[in-house]
Amino acid sequence: MSSKSLVSDDELRKALEEKSKPKEVSNEKQKWINRMMRSAKHHHKICPYYDKKTGMCFLTLGSKCDRDGRFDNCPVFKSFLERKYEEYKSKGLPLPMDFADITIGII
Repeated sequence: MSSKSLVSDDELRKALEEKSKPKEVSNEKQKWINRMMRSAKHHHKICPYYDKKTGMCFLTLGSKCDRDGRFDNCPVFKSFLERKYEEYKSKGLPLPMDFADITIGII
């Protein structure tokens, strides 16, 4: 272990800054998604996109819901919220503060 690779403080600092920047964006996104999940749980007992009569999921357009309408930790519901976040950010619109604002507002 005689070969040493020295990294200057500036290089290390730049690498750490670059590494931390994407996490801040995803952290903001994750916080918003978690807030929308809590808000949706507050407004709905089961997933608002679940058809009780047929057991179908409206988000997947015609496939059966394998979670029986429970939307906590549902990958389909979570990906829906991620897409909504990206839509709002890409259009420069303010993010909704409540899940009801997503269902009412049509982009």
